[in-house]
Amino acid sequence: MIKQILGKIPRKNSKSSGDPSPSSSSLSSSRRNGGKKVLSNAADDLNSTSYGVLGLGSKVDKLQLNKGSRLNGDMLPASYELLQSFRDVPGSEKQNLFIQKVRMCCIVFDFVDPTKDLKEKEVKRQTLLDLVEYMTSANGKFNEMAMLEVVKMVSLNIFREFIPQPRENKLIDGVDLEEEEPAMDPAWPHLQVVYEFFLRFVPSPETDAKVAKRYIDHSFVLRLLDLFDSEDPREREYLKTILHRIYGKFMVHRPFIRKCINNIFYRFIFETEKHNGIAEFLEVLGSIIDGFALPLKEEHKLFLVRTLIPLHKPKCLAMYHQQLSYCIIQFVEKDCKLADIIIRGLLKYWPVTNSSKEVLFLSELEEVLEATQAPEFQRCMVPLFHQIAHCLSSLHFQVAERALFLWNNDHIESLVRQNRQIILPIIFPALENNARHHWNQAVNSLSMNIGKIFYEIDPDLYKECQVKFEDDVSKQNEIKERRQATWEHLEEAASKNASVNEAILIS
Repeated sequence: MIKQILGKIPRKNSKSSGDPSPSSSSLSSSRRNGGKKVLSNAADDLNSTSYGVLGLGSKVDKLQLNKGSRLNGDMLPASYELLQSFRDVPGSEKQNLFIQKVRMCCIVFDFVDPTKDLKEKEVKRQTLLDLVEYMTSANGKFNEMAMLEVVKMVSLNIFREFIPQPRENKLIDGVDLEEEEPAMDPAWPHLQVVYEFFLRFVPSPETDAKVAKRYIDHSFVLRLLDLFDSEDPREREYLKTILHRIYGKFMVHRPFIRKCINNIFYRFIFETEKHNGIAEFLEVLGSIIDGFALPLKEEHKLFLVRTLIPLHKPKCLAMYHQQLSYCIIQFVEKDCKLADIIIRGLLKYWPVTNSSKEVLFLSELEEVLEATQAPEFQRCMVPLFHQIAHCLSSLHFQVAERALFLWNNDHIESLVRQNRQIILPIIFPALENNARHHWNQAVNSLSMNIGKIFYEIDPDLYKECQVKFEDDVSKQNEIKERRQATWEHLEEAASKNASVNEAILIS
């Protein structure tokens, strides 16, 4: 009885038993259509091997290779050679050859040592290029087996853990780390062709979305989004385009993709402030926002308030500000009533000590105001122009100059003209101080020119503001004089009573 039970337990293959090359059944020749050419033994070996995508749920098992085969190029099949060209086989056999070539590319080589497996690496690269070329001329729907093998191959090649770099992905002490060389993946010669292949596979009319969604599932999409943290900008560019194609083709995945990107943004904003792919995510979202139907759903408005506006908070805003600004403007153009919410959001996150970031805010503010209508402008103009007045008074000439350039925009100037009774009293002190005392000649002259514009529009209002300004200046001078007199009195009293340890009361 015990022998019968033990006999059912699978035994581990002995190292000494059998041939170290792949199994004899896998090395047996496979003839097609009687007298057609025989595909290579390597292809048959790979055809009989069960590959799988790591982490793709119940549909896919873990990668298993026949003995003699391993990942990262440690051991290879006995025969790893180029298969036939697609031009050399009949149409009925092309999809089988396609699957065999895809399986052949599931082996991942070690590129840390550039001298290792040179011949095999070139064979794989040529096979990948054949697959890319085939995608441009594929005729006939891919069957379910082909889709499964494609997702397996792509997953094995691109999904990997990134080695953290000993530096922070943000601006530190005014030094732009974008100027440093990004870490380039040594496996890029293969990765690039895999990405190019998948980029053509996803939108191909021969790829049936109803079947492919079983394999390009939530788990696959989630791991694809994780790759956006790659330091290699070439990889992020491919990922951006592929994600956009997946979003366009698989409608069932759209809410999930948006939710996952939101979660990445939340982690970036409120926890780490470190991520390499924020600009690429925003570029994809810019296209998605452009396609939002009107009227905007509440979900999309919440995305603006809870995600896009808080993205102005991190210190490394300069790395993705252009893409973020585009997304913000898309919302204003779709619903002008959101302008008030956006402007108040910008004021909430307005930088206090970061001048370069302040210039970016002013540039974005101009674009938002250009799409803002009068009713929304009037709701937020008081806090807005208090902040602009603060910028006008900045000793950093670029901040003051950028704020003054707002008057070069005809639409903004028109809004200010219509509401000058409220706006001019707020900004007049800053304009007058700049015209009299600012150290930068450009800021000085621009302030004088804007003052002249207001004077020409409404001289009475201008004179009224000027009188109030002079009164305020005189009051401030009186306060300074009283303060100075108090300190002089204090010093005099202290000197007289220097020898006496008594408290001195100054009234």
